[in-house]
Amino acid sequence: MTPSDEILDIVDEHDEVIGQAPRGEATARRLRHRCVFIEARDASGRVFVHRRTATKLVFPSHYDMFVGGVVGAGESYDEAALREAEEELGVVGLPRPEPLFRFLYSSSEHTWWSAVYQVRCELPVEPQAEEVAWHAFLSDAELEERIPEWTWVPDGLETYRRLRALRSL
Repeated sequence: MTPSDEILDIVDEHDEVIGQAPRGEATARRLRHRCVFIEARDASGRVFVHRRTATKLVFPSHYDMFVGGVVGAGESYDEAALREAEEELGVVGLPRPEPLFRFLYSSSEHTWWSAVYQVRCELPVEPQAEEVAWHAFLSDAELEERIPEWTWVPDGLETYRRLRALRSL
């Protein structure tokens, strides 16, 4: 089974399940589904940042300051957050990510309900080669310096802006 064949729950504007579709179809037809975004920080408080592989279905070769992905059909946001974080970081035994907030992401090409989490990863990371072309842990200042320089995934950048605003309250 390829990532495009993965079955996703399709949801309405209230995040209620209204059907199911393969991931490739959901992307091609702009069907609203669910995603998780996990900010992973190391023991020093630095943020895990990575560049996606060129083979990714959505936003290939873009940088991201979150690990995460789609929520599978019948899977909870919490289950997906832990699964995606462990898969992308290449670790086992990660603490359960802490939920922060949810929002509806929408652009002309994509729309999904986004659940945002944070987690501390004190384990050595070995990111999935199929998902991550490059990675590093960056301080908040280093990350801020890179934002205008690199091409970021637009949903991750929107999530980052919302998270910064929440933390500055």
